[in-house]
Amino acid sequence: MYSKEEAKQVRQDFWTFFGKRYDRKWLLYNTGIKDLVLKFEFEDNRAIVGIDLMHDDQFYREYYFDKLLSLKALMFEEVSQELIFDPDYRTESGKIISRIYVYLDNVKIQRKTDWPAVYNFYYKYMDRLEQFYLEYRDFVKN
Repeated sequence: MYSKEEAKQVRQDFWTFFGKRYDRKWLLYNTGIKDLVLKFEFEDNRAIVGIDLMHDDQFYREYYFDKLLSLKALMFEEVSQELIFDPDYRTESGKIISRIYVYLDNVKIQRKTDWPAVYNFYYKYMDRLEQFYLEYRDFVKN
């Protein structure tokens, strides 16, 4: 079991090494739509790449989720057949968001032997997700 400080250091090391391995600027929060972000996330036993719609107003979340849902077939083709469309995703902190995501299961941030597989997963799917978003950004925004 890691202390809080050790766990923090492991997370910091994970993201530092990821940044060194894939030295590029990711789109992430710079989507042009408030509370719509592209996200890397590491939960307890899985790594996630996704689009999060985090607006507190359910109307706005549903509006943008429906726009992205209308592109579902294209997203399956261009990003992954494994994408999950969840309009009511509960984050680890308990907040309800809408999320479109793909995940890699049975990995732990504390297990450094998992890091290369997670890095490859993150790069592969975030690159595809970014390219998709950039191609259809105007449709989603307007």
